[in-house]
Parts: sequence; C-alpha cells; structure tokens
Amino acid sequence: MKKNSINMFTTLIAAAALLSGCTAEPNPTYTPPAPEEPATASTGFALGADISWMTKLESEGEVFYNSDGDNMECTALMKEIGMNAIRLRVWVDPEDGWCNRSDVLAKALRAKKLGMRLMIDFHYSDTWADPGKQVIPAAWLDFASDTEQLAQAVADHTTDVLTLLKDNGIDVEWVQVGNETTNGMLYTSGSDGNDGWIDFENGGGSVWDHPENYAALTDAGCKAVKSVYPDAKTIVHVDQGHNIGRGEAVFRALQNANVDYDIIGLSLYPNGAVERIGQCVANITTLYEQYGHDVMICEVGMPYDNPDAAYSQLEELITGAENSGHCLGIFYWEPEAPAGYNSGYTLGAFENGAPTHALDAFTEAAE
Repeated sequence: MKKNSINMFTTLIAAAALLSGCTAEPNPTYTPPAPEEPATASTGFALGADISWMTKLESEGEVFYNSDGDNMECTALMKEIGMNAIRLRVWVDPEDGWCNRSDVLAKALRAKKLGMRLMIDFHYSDTWADPGKQVIPAAWLDFASDTEQLAQAVADHTTDVLTLLKDNGIDVEWVQVGNETTNGMLYTSGSDGNDGWIDFENGGGSVWDHPENYAALTDAGCKAVKSVYPDAKTIVHVDQGHNIGRGEAVFRALQNANVDYDIIGLSLYPNGAVERIGQCVANITTLYEQYGHDVMICEVGMPYDNPDAAYSQLEELITGAENSGHCLGIFYWEPEAPAGYNSGYTLGAFENGAPTHALDAFTEAAE
C-alpha cells in the first residue's frame, strides 16, 4: 500500500471521528484499507453483521486480524470473510456519543468505501431498545403522552439521520423502523427506582395497550424513510424468530392500520436449543404466507466458546433461509466483540481479535 494512500484514508477516518462527538482518536495500530472505488453492491442474498461497537472498540485499543494474522480494519475484515452488508444502530442522544448520528456516519463511510450494502437500525431511544424496554429519548419526554408529537419526532429524527447519510453519498438499502418492537416502541420513560419502568397511559406505543399508537409511530418512521430514500426497504423487527406467535400483535396492529412496510425482521438466539434453527426457517415461509412480507434475519448470535457448534448452526440457518425463497439475508450481531464485552456479551465470533471457525459459514455461503 502506498504511504500517501494510507495517510489519505487515515485523515478521512479521523475527520469522521471528530464529527461523531466522540473524543477518542481512531486506533493508530490498525492498517486501514486503501482508497478504492466502491464495488457494485450485490443484489442477492445479504450476508452481513452488525458491527456498531466497532469505533468504540477501536478507541479502547481493540485490534482485528484475519486468519493469516494480518492486522485489518474491521469493516474490511468483514468483507474479506465473505460478508457483503453492514448493519448500524442509531441512538438519538447517547450519553457517551457512540452510535449517535455522526458516529454512524463515520462507520457508514467505511462501508461505502468498500462497496458494502447498508442497513440502518433506528432504536428511537438514547440507549438500547428491545422487548423489555423502549425508553423514550430524554429530549422527547415533554410530549411523551402526545402520540402526534411523538410521531413527528420519529419522522424528524429519521429524516435527519438519513439525510446526513444521503448528503455524504451513502446509499442505504434497508432501514429498521424500531428495534425488536415486539411489545411496541416509545412506551417507557425509564426506571421507576424499583426495578420497573414508568409506562405512559396515553401517547406511547405499547402494542398491548395502544396498538393504534404503535401503528401511528411506525407509519411515521416508514414514511420518513421513503421521503429520503424512496427505494430503501423498511423493516419491522421482532425478537425470537423461532416463536411464530411472538410478533403477532405487532403485525396485526400494522395490518389493521394499513401501515405500509416492506420486510419482517427477526432476531434469533438459539441459546443451545438447536431445534430453534429449523423452527425459524419454517417460520419464514409461514410469516410470508400470513402477512405477504419477505423476511430478514436482522440478528443472530451464538456462544463464542463453541465455534464448531456455531458454525454448524449458522450453516443450517443460512442454507435453510436462502432456500426458503422468502428470506433476504442474515446479519450476525456484533461478531467482533471480545468475550465478556460490555457487561458480559458472550455471543461474538472472534477470539484474540480474529474470526473463529463459526464465521466460515458466511465465507462458504459467499463462494
């Protein structure tokens, strides 16, 4: 690699990091990919990973290596092992800056440079959103009981982030309107001090209490996506892809309100129950037949310390999902994270900074 090429790319990443509001410099020990023209993005089955922790890991000194022991930038390493897509989460105003709009831009620029397809995952929260909590951003609390204002905030935030990406020449192929919204979105304000969550009687989008509110919020997000990226596919995402009834309330609420979305997104964490792989594959066809939407496996993860078992399960999942004819792709969740990262995450697929045998399932699927 030419020295001036290295300097050029390092300058680009440094500038993007400054935009992010995160004060840490990029890890100086990795070798960034050389500047190159973006490759034509694949339009077939998506093989990807959510690597949203990447910039935070770099700031903490984490270094990544390929199977030959060569030091590599994380996004480029994902491409080298056969992935053609990257998923990035967005938080509204996170306390430490990671995963805010500018940090997402910095990571998206890397994916663009490598010609990789891109999924953006809106959590509509300042922190993690999942079936157990959908915490309303602090900046939105003044109107937390007003569905109309919440919907406008969803639309404005979605438009703002996507416009930033578009203005920087980034193509977004898929957009999640909410993360694991199995029980709804924007319906809690935070801890009540007694290990519980403060629920809003009105305004918030609990699927169980106010399905019409959930539908209105999702509709606002979907329309905002199309206003910026008309060709992007919108995703409604629920957890437990092996459990066919898990997202029923979500899909029913959207169907009753005639919300126009494109794809059903699923998470799948087998947790040692290998039968969940086959159940999830079967559910892809069932969901398509019931609701008329193709499916995307937006998250999958397995214990890092049994890579042979993870490889076997991933191979079965990838093959079955692709052969179903109604699954558009599979994304591993944070494979690059070291074991025990961020208070105990053990479902990555790296060891000592390098991919384990588990991810060979992606490499082989790409061949």
